[in-house]
Amino acid sequence: NFIPKLQNHLLGRLMGREFDGDTHEEFTDDDRNSIRFIGGRIYSTQTCKIYYTTYDLQRQCDTINPLAHPDIMLRSPVVEEGAEPYWYARVIGVYHANIWAENAAIPGGRNSRRMDFLLVRWFGDEPGYCSGFRRARLPKIGFVESTDEFAFSFVDPANVIRGCHLIPAFNAGRSANLLPHPHSIARCLNPEDVDDWLNFYVNM
Repeated sequence: NFIPKLQNHLLGRLMGREFDGDTHEEFTDDDRNSIRFIGGRIYSTQTCKIYYTTYDLQRQCDTINPLAHPDIMLRSPVVEEGAEPYWYARVIGVYHANIWAENAAIPGGRNSRRMDFLLVRWFGDEPGYCSGFRRARLPKIGFVESTDEFAFSFVDPANVIRGCHLIPAFNAGRSANLLPHPHSIARCLNPEDVDDWLNFYVNM
């Protein structure tokens, strides 16, 4: 379902929707097929540069590389009280494509444009775990199970705040149940691995 998910992602962006994890359930096959990839091509690149402002108002850059520094953080669109302010993901592919859209709902849809996007594997919050400065505990996350519809999706690089550093929770151990495929592109950071760490701490 790589292409349908990508079409949903691109449609949401072209229609100016706020990022919500690409839960665009109302898009039809006709909507998705209105996206045209010029030359029928999607281009893969090795890295993506994310520029951000530090706390002392300096400009810095993180180079995201699926084979070396793949982990990113984004502002969470969930606004309910008690919700975690950030989402975390591991980048497993950096891509761009030149597209146009045959869709009346997209302003200037017939104009060709380049769109950049990241294929990511999502982390989720650890249930029942509380973190924060008052508790002196780092945020704790783990990969979303591959059977979840939204375990993998696409992200606009413009929504990425910066890269992040994750520390495996060694005491939690490893498991192959989160992604029961021994040789998956989702493990491109460590391609020899056949399982994953169950949890990670977000270094701050």
